[in-house]
Amino acid sequence: MDQLTELELNALRGIDTPTVCNAIERFKIRDDTSGFVGMNIHCVYPQFAPTVGYALTVTVDSTTPMVKRDNEVWKEWVRAMDAAPKPIFLVFKDVSSTPQRSAHIGEVMATLATRMGVVGLLTDGGVRDIREVERLGMHMFAAGVVTSHGNPRLIAVNTTVELDGVTIRPGDLLHGDLNGVTSIPIECAKDLPSMAELIRLEEANLMEYIWSDDFSVDGFIAKKFSH
Repeated sequence: MDQLTELELNALRGIDTPTVCNAIERFKIRDDTSGFVGMNIHCVYPQFAPTVGYALTVTVDSTTPMVKRDNEVWKEWVRAMDAAPKPIFLVFKDVSSTPQRSAHIGEVMATLATRMGVVGLLTDGGVRDIREVERLGMHMFAAGVVTSHGNPRLIAVNTTVELDGVTIRPGDLLHGDLNGVTSIPIECAKDLPSMAELIRLEEANLMEYIWSDDFSVDGFIAKKFSH
């Protein structure tokens, strides 16, 4: 996998996720309707700055009763975090029958994950201990918050998963902020910051015109649709 340098990762952290999505569109690599999660997943800490990391995927279930946990999979997960490219964006795919009652990470697991290089969690299930995890600084994007961890089980590590319509493979580059999460095609990742800056300038010029004394409907249409 073509990993980014720390300087390149820092450049991506300086861009909001909607602008990242706008920049990706300019490269015509994928359909504009794909690659980003929707309204079923929410940013738990909207006050946090944008984060970026490489996906480490795990299928999980915490709502099936009376099923024994497989400790070998837990060990595999810890070892996978140790071996994974950093920073890590942990992806927990809920495979239970009642994901609305699930909670897949809390203070202890988040502390371990942070220690192992995890900067963000994306799950279509739930989370808990949000005040304690906030102090760790780990971004979380989840369907909701639940009080109990139930019967937490890790099922499989480093497998392709789908969350809220987005296919995520181990090692995929993910970017998230208060607006949500998108994947970044690695083939355009290094060029995204310069494209984002171009888009910012274009938008700034357009908004300056909207508020100017010279504004007119015809003028706006000409500027907006001249490309």
